[in-house]
Amino acid sequence: MSLQKPSRLRRKASLRNLVRETRLSVDDLIRPIFVTHRNKRFEIKSMPGQFHFPLDEIEETIEATMKLGINGIILFGIPETKDEMGTDCVNKNGIIQQAVKKIRGSFPELIIITDACFCQYTIHGHCGILDKNRSIDRKSSLKQLQKQALSHVGAGADFVAPSCMIDGMVKYIREAFDNNGYENRGILSYAVKYGSAFYGPFRDAVDSAPRDGDRKSYQMDPGNVREALKEAQIDENEGADIIMVKPALPYLDIIRLVKNQVCCPVAAYQVSGEYAMIKAAAQNNWIDEDESMIESLLGIKRAGADIIITYFADAAAKLITS
Repeated sequence: MSLQKPSRLRRKASLRNLVRETRLSVDDLIRPIFVTHRNKRFEIKSMPGQFHFPLDEIEETIEATMKLGINGIILFGIPETKDEMGTDCVNKNGIIQQAVKKIRGSFPELIIITDACFCQYTIHGHCGILDKNRSIDRKSSLKQLQKQALSHVGAGADFVAPSCMIDGMVKYIREAFDNNGYENRGILSYAVKYGSAFYGPFRDAVDSAPRDGDRKSYQMDPGNVREALKEAQIDENEGADIIMVKPALPYLDIIRLVKNQVCCPVAAYQVSGEYAMIKAAAQNNWIDEDESMIESLLGIKRAGADIIITYFADAAAKLITS
């Protein structure tokens, strides 16, 4: 019997490419974009290479992304004003609503996803409207979430991505869409969103850190697995078109388990902290940025993600297609 030698298939790059089991494609990638009312772009300090884009520069950066073959973005808005109710999130002239209208007019085939939450729109920084006890008022929050979601699809969004982790959020949005002529618009649900330390740079970017308390009462405990599967199944049953796991790298096991359970596509969000760690280590010459970036994305894809939201989208696309 001849000796099995798997290394025969690793001898040169062409062989390794021939037998590679997991492949990244630009079609897998969604680029997050921060949009602002400011009249000048500026770099986010804790996320090198990421910017707040003013409305008059948003088309230019999206065009560059689409030339790389990426056909989807997810938008996060930086409002001009904040209050207890997050009123600006439902403003027809709000930053997201304006951005979606502008982008849709220029790029009719682009997949536009909008984040639907309250944290960056509220003074308190929580993901819902608070009651007198400073807890999430579920009914008031869901009603406001319906209005926010409708304003996004009314402006031209293809998908709304609720990230507030409020029970029933998918059901409320689905009913609002179906009852208002938007049956063909999708919901990308942050169904499995852990209460993670890896969100820090994002919270800096949109000034959304809670002013008091934390989000542990509505985001998931990092030690839980069965709860993740329960959340994913509930949201799929309520009408979610895509189920998301967030963060990605610390929860590769969860991505795989969710992939095995649900029938709809699975997305994973390589969040700001994951991005920032690779960037910081690379800037200190501790790791190779390109190789680490691709390896991390391959790991997310190998775990079962059909879609990856990543701040490395443009950089990864350049390497994938080179």
